[in-house]
Amino acid sequence: MHAIFDEGAPAPCPAPFNLAAYVLAPAALSPDKVALAIVGPHGAERWSYARLEAAVRGLAAGLLAMGLPEGGRVLLRLGNGVEFPIAYLAAITAGLVPVPTSAMLTRIEIGKLAAEIEPVAIFAGPNVALPEDCPAPVLDIETQRGFYTHAPADYVPGDPDRPAYVVYTSGTSGQPRGVIHAHRAVWARRMMWEGWYGLSAEDRLLHAGAFNWTYTLGTGLLDPWAIGATALIPAPGVQPGDLPLLLRRFDATLFAAAPGVYRQMLKAHPQIVLPKLRHGLSAGEKMPEATRAAWREATGTFVYEALGMSECSTFVSGSPARPAPLPASGYPQTGRRIAVLGPDNAPVARGEPGQLAVSNRDPGLMLGYLKAEAETRARFAGEWFLTGDMVEMAEDGAITYLGRGDDMLNAGGVRVSPLEVERALMEHPAIHEVAATEIAVKADTTVIAAFYTGTPQDEAELAAFAAERLARYKQPRLYVHLDELPKNPNGKLNRRLIRQTHEAAHDPA
Repeated sequence: MHAIFDEGAPAPCPAPFNLAAYVLAPAALSPDKVALAIVGPHGAERWSYARLEAAVRGLAAGLLAMGLPEGGRVLLRLGNGVEFPIAYLAAITAGLVPVPTSAMLTRIEIGKLAAEIEPVAIFAGPNVALPEDCPAPVLDIETQRGFYTHAPADYVPGDPDRPAYVVYTSGTSGQPRGVIHAHRAVWARRMMWEGWYGLSAEDRLLHAGAFNWTYTLGTGLLDPWAIGATALIPAPGVQPGDLPLLLRRFDATLFAAAPGVYRQMLKAHPQIVLPKLRHGLSAGEKMPEATRAAWREATGTFVYEALGMSECSTFVSGSPARPAPLPASGYPQTGRRIAVLGPDNAPVARGEPGQLAVSNRDPGLMLGYLKAEAETRARFAGEWFLTGDMVEMAEDGAITYLGRGDDMLNAGGVRVSPLEVERALMEHPAIHEVAATEIAVKADTTVIAAFYTGTPQDEAELAAFAAERLARYKQPRLYVHLDELPKNPNGKLNRRLIRQTHEAAHDPA
């Protein structure tokens, strides 16, 4: 049987459509319900649905009064406060296209992006770097807040396929790419409500990420609001060790984070009492099975993970209704059409490794990369959008993640998943975290290397430990102890940086 899984067609997106109007529709039904609480050890800043919608539509009126061109891009340079989602939704309300960016970008980095974005306006927060020599008008925090009480603008309706927002992703080449999403992308997220979250209007979902991350924007804000639930976001300065207290104090029923956040919480709190929590959600990278098991032991709750990407959000997941059989990440969500492709971009047989692909008919799929038409075309092969993720599809459709195509290791011509090596080494009691990557030791020779944190160990002892758990061609030939493993701002392992740093210090030439 070919590795194609078709879970039926999703309900079509209504037309005309506005993403912000759809997300804030619960304001008409439950105006006094808390839509957002920004929570910290000393309390919370709460926004009702009515207050949130009023601020969004008031700011949208201010943008319309500026005479900005419909479809113009608006650069968001804001911190992790309520101003971020208000600005994001206000721009969409007014028919503009917001571009969220990380507040940690430097002036040089944001300058390069701004030259590509060509914003018609910039939302600026305090102590956030702005691009130099950019002619767009800048709205500081006080100006933005001043618009919140304006007479509300109407939502600008239109074609669900028109651009709604742009998010930046690192790109397979390491070059940041602006991913253009249509208004319909938020409608497509309904497939996750049962396919991953088990989400209802009664839920209180706490997401540990920053507002600008697509995982936070979608899972932490847009989906809870669209269904009428309450979103909880940690206040600036909250650390992973603080999260168990916040989850308990603010009665969170769902928790979403990257695997690294779960690990840090468990390191600080071996036992966590969360009587209201139903389960956790994980995305961003593959969750180690040891972390999943430790969370289950510490809290008594399961973690359901999902596979996705900025270009299509999540489309494979486990859920309370359909848990994934380990080590699989999950099943294609109802409404998705998924395939596993070989080097010729044809479906492989089930049980064989290949590249995960999503049908170009998926309503959640991006419109394309901003000003990168050739790179956009290169990601498609006929019907299929190529994700770059290596997976296997079981006979029942369960998807097991093997690693990024560009992270896969080559051991004597055989491809090895770094996750398989990392899982084996994580069983060592002295290892806290581990990253497996391919290192050049000579100009024409590479080996598998394991970089780890924890207590330094004798290399021969680690080699013997690996030999008991991995075939010889999968065993690392080099073990390097580090005080910490480099990660990106969202907590993902940066294997590329590990490799580059080590090779720069040990020039194989």
